[in-house]
Amino acid sequence: MKIRVPEMEGRTARWYAKQRASAPQMAEYRRTAASLSSESPGAEVLEIAPGPGYHAVELARLGHTVTGLDISRTMVEIARAAAADAGATADFRHGDATAMPFPDASFDLIVCQAAFKNFLDPVAALNEMHRVLRPGGVAIIQDMNASASRADIAAEVANMGLSSVNAAVTRFTLTWLRRRALAADEFTRLARASVFGGAETLADGMRLEVRLRA
Repeated sequence: MKIRVPEMEGRTARWYAKQRASAPQMAEYRRTAASLSSESPGAEVLEIAPGPGYHAVELARLGHTVTGLDISRTMVEIARAAAADAGATADFRHGDATAMPFPDASFDLIVCQAAFKNFLDPVAALNEMHRVLRPGGVAIIQDMNASASRADIAAEVANMGLSSVNAAVTRFTLTWLRRRALAADEFTRLARASVFGGAETLADGMRLEVRLRA
């Protein structure tokens, strides 16, 4: 997986995992997982770039067969530990989103949160998603909206339950990452260039959600 920002390993990955584990964010993982589960009951799920695995674990706790694929070896270790601590069964693997170690038509649902903007070869990643999806399956990409304002970023961070220092760091990081984010029309062009041939996009404040159907 070619990415635009340094891979998160070691101390950086552990710091990130700790910041993402605040009570408000864990509640949001549970809410999102429940929503996806209600849309796709019984789906076999692949989460690409699950990071510390908190969202993937929530999907597993809802009864889904869940696989996570991450370029960071440290994140894979953290996610495996998170699953073990939660008593959930999820398979976390180290791997490349542009060359996934899975057979064709392996999954019903693919989820990628807050990572797609970092892929240097996004069309190749979309083509791999299409390859490993079963017919009728859907890939849902949730990421930062390029049109997000500073006020949108500030409001998002305020809801994360972070310390003042870590909130300041996170605001700075998100403001920097906004330069790498995609707008809805940009993602539509990428989707048209991929095997999917198109996408459904929804942009709202900080968030961009894209749905691609096999």
